Amino acid sequence: MCTNKKYNKIQPRYSGEKILNDLTIRFARPDEGALLLSFIKKLADYEKRLHEVIASEQDIIDVIFNRKIAEALIADYRDEPAGFAIFFYNFSTFTGKPGIYIEDLFVNPEIRGKGIGKLLFSYIAKIALERKCSRVEWSVLKWNKPSIKFYSGMDATLKDEWVLYKLSGKALRDIALLAKDF
Repeated sequence: MCTNKKYNKIQPRYSGEKILNDLTIRFARPDEGALLLSFIKKLADYEKRLHEVIASEQDIIDVIFNRKIAEALIADYRDEPAGFAIFFYNFSTFTGKPGIYIEDLFVNPEIRGKGIGKLLFSYIAKIALERKCSRVEWSVLKWNKPSIKFYSGMDATLKDEWVLYKLSGKALRDIALLAKDF
């Protein structure tokens, strides 16, 4: 949760918010670290990147519930966890307002096609507007045609003029060494 009260219009409601008869979108609870990690692993497996997941249940609990760096939503379909989304704030210097970045969004494959993913997006969009955010952003793997089609159907803008970079591991440590004396 953002620590700036100005942007903290929605407080987590652990009881959930009914969206449709069979679907509830709610903030994840602190006792659901294992559930969140299982969704993360399912997503990573789908993306052929399961070998990259090194996060532990405690890491997820710490970042989301203790340090409040990110937030997590759970989609319950017929009272069973069916999908999730993890998001956090970013910032637009051009608009002078925060935005929301969706790190992960996943719906169990066996129940896709019921609108659960779109409702997770809709709920995040609602949060963004209520918190006075100027945008919602996310990334998708180039080969993931079903997701690209899904996002295109929401009138999302493809930002193909941007190239995404990442520093991690040794590269991150090496560049940080340049600032060791500062």
